[in-house]
Amino acid sequence: MGDIDLKADEVLDVKGLCCPMPVVKAKKAIEALESGKVLEIIGTDPGSKGDMPAWANRAGHEFLGLTETGDEFHFFVKKG
Repeated sequence: MGDIDLKADEVLDVKGLCCPMPVVKAKKAIEALESGKVLEIIGTDPGSKGDMPAWANRAGHEFLGLTETGDEFHFFVKKG
């Protein structure tokens, strides 16, 4: 995916954490947001590239996309 020009309402740093912790922490963080707000999740676990979109869709949120910067992944999820 190309660059995404999104303004996140909250940023969650899960760098260094392995599955399932990035999704567990993302779930907790997004619960605190109002519907329609965007959560940016920054992680380093390559497994998250499949896990985050699957979790977002399963949980009723909108997966807006992913950008990669070096070994970091930036996921953007809009709360449903």
